[in-house]
Amino acid sequence: MNRSTITIVASSFARSMRALSRHFVLLTGCFLSIFVANGWADQPSLPLKAGIIGMDAHALAWTKILNDPQATGELADMTVVAGFPGGSSDIPQSMELLKAQVEPVAALGVEIVDSIDELLKKVDVVMILSIDGRKHLDEVRPVFAAGKPVFVDKPIAGSLADAIEIFRLADEHKVPCFSSSSLRFAKQTLNIRQDPRLGELVGCDQYAPCALEPHHPDFFWYGIHGVEPLFTIMGSGCVSVTRVQTEGTDMAVGVWQDGRIGTFRGIRNGQRGYGSTVFGTKGIVPGGGFDGYEPLIVEIVRFFKTGKPPVTAEETLEIFAFMEAADESKRRGGSPVTLDSVMKQATLKQ
Repeated sequence: MNRSTITIVASSFARSMRALSRHFVLLTGCFLSIFVANGWADQPSLPLKAGIIGMDAHALAWTKILNDPQATGELADMTVVAGFPGGSSDIPQSMELLKAQVEPVAALGVEIVDSIDELLKKVDVVMILSIDGRKHLDEVRPVFAAGKPVFVDKPIAGSLADAIEIFRLADEHKVPCFSSSSLRFAKQTLNIRQDPRLGELVGCDQYAPCALEPHHPDFFWYGIHGVEPLFTIMGSGCVSVTRVQTEGTDMAVGVWQDGRIGTFRGIRNGQRGYGSTVFGTKGIVPGGGFDGYEPLIVEIVRFFKTGKPPVTAEETLEIFAFMEAADESKRRGGSPVTLDSVMKQATLKQ
């Protein structure tokens, strides 16, 4: 090969490499655009660093699950790294749990911080686990401002008006947010409508413990663990609620827009437990139950990874409107109260 031929070949090779380089840059730019468009570029690396606000409820039990070195699957994709104790001095249970849990949580490798602002600097995502729903609106404000995805434990708020405001702020700040009782994710609750013995769903009678706490609407405190599975099985669309109460028992009867009836029996006296009787066109099937915290925690991790809540804001607000309507029915001596009326009243309070 003479020198002239070599020069021509070299020049052609150089042009080809420059063209390939340009195509590589363009392809890289395209892939980066796809990543950004899908939000992947902003996703923190796994495991996610989680912070807990409020260590007077599930903080210890949930941290044991998430920080377990043997955790697998979704549970291995998030670690609790920081906690702000919080607490409510006017709720004795809050103070007792706080005293019992902070040191054991710290022993699991969690840094205990003095403020929510300090916690937000150390974490990717936030779980608000304060036992006191009244505190949740104030606790979640700085989280939304910081743009951190957040799970708010039950009750999402201490009033229906505050619950509406929390979801309004989440929408305003474009921050993913959801709330749920762990009872929603029991297998026999999630899957009951697919049971071939049932046929089409006609109605559901749900029962659960229903301890009361003077600073919260009656069902918000513990009754939600029965009301949320009721809605998981029945679906949205409740129109009105009628409530009867005695010292040891509550009974709230909801009428759905298609004529189906769903009830919640809140137990304070006698044997307590979680479950339901589900009525269908083919049969009557037992449902409900409690499968532990792990099913909910898996959903929380999944939510933090995808930004997609497993429970919509609309359904959560309907659940809280049901509970508020039950309180209003009690105040009216057992008269039916519509969910629409309490939603309108709560909106006016904002």
